[in-house]
Amino acid sequence: MELKYVGSGTRYSKAVIHGSTVYLAGNVAKDPGPTAAEQARMILSQIDDTLALCGIDKSRIMTATIVFADMRDFDAVNDVWDAWVLPDHLPTRTPIEAKLITPRHLVAMQITAAL
Repeated sequence: MELKYVGSGTRYSKAVIHGSTVYLAGNVAKDPGPTAAEQARMILSQIDDTLALCGIDKSRIMTATIVFADMRDFDAVNDVWDAWVLPDHLPTRTPIEAKLITPRHLVAMQITAAL
């Protein structure tokens, strides 16, 4: 099966399509705001943009991994997530806590979707 690389830069692609599955790179806020909620809004917008590049939208998301620098931001990010996700297309989801790319980054998300 062929691989299609979408939004490739010098280090990675924004997405890779294999068969009928779309694998998005992990996303952090490009310009991290001061709160996890603001960063989550930016990340979800970036995800929308990448899904559109692949010819799909958030209704096709199968699974999401959300990485928190601090789980105390869980509720604030959930509020943003709940307002964004489609209630009749809820993906599986795994929240984890880990150190992120810089101390300013409070949340990261990685998505897998179907074509």
